[in-house]
Amino acid sequence: MSEAASRAGDVVRHALYEDALAILMATLFVAFGLVMYTEAVLVTGGTAGLALLLHHATGTGFWLVFSALNLPFYLLAAHRMGIGFALRTFAAVSLVAVFTALVPRWVAFARLDPLFATLVGGGLMGVGLLMLFRHRTALGAVNIVAMHLQERWGIRAGYFQLGLDLAIFAGAFFLLEPRNILLSVLGAAVVNLTLAINHRPGRYMGMS
Repeated sequence: MSEAASRAGDVVRHALYEDALAILMATLFVAFGLVMYTEAVLVTGGTAGLALLLHHATGTGFWLVFSALNLPFYLLAAHRMGIGFALRTFAAVSLVAVFTALVPRWVAFARLDPLFATLVGGGLMGVGLLMLFRHRTALGAVNIVAMHLQERWGIRAGYFQLGLDLAIFAGAFFLLEPRNILLSVLGAAVVNLTLAINHRPGRYMGMS
């Protein structure tokens, strides 16, 4: 048996700079997708979806609502997944909050087709979340629970999140047009299928 094969079951940990670069790029992807959803008046799932709903309802900046909603869950993250996981999650949430405030200063949409925003914005968020998951990082309470269930019980993170997302979209019926709600559901499918297809136990063993 080769040395590589004998080490196949070993945990390969990411270097600190690898975690930092991955979190930076992943949060930028997620933030860009969220800005597209904000512009197209769409919602997504998880804590970010709740923050978008409150943003649409109150006009309060998404970055502020998103930061506030996540504050109670850092202790849960530390207790369930370790202090390193909690710190990385805090960094990711903070970066998404900062980037969602900055991206509109860097990019302006003269025209943004809602279907395009749904597919591309959802794809960006899905890839960003996938990168965060692979570096043992979450982006809010729903991600924390989803990752814990996958690691403990083998429940796919993407499928678990999809079920919770549908419950969040039920609340959107009071705020959004029916077409926007349907597009938001499609976007949630894009995000969560990206995770379900690519984030499977045993497929990627890198951890940090």
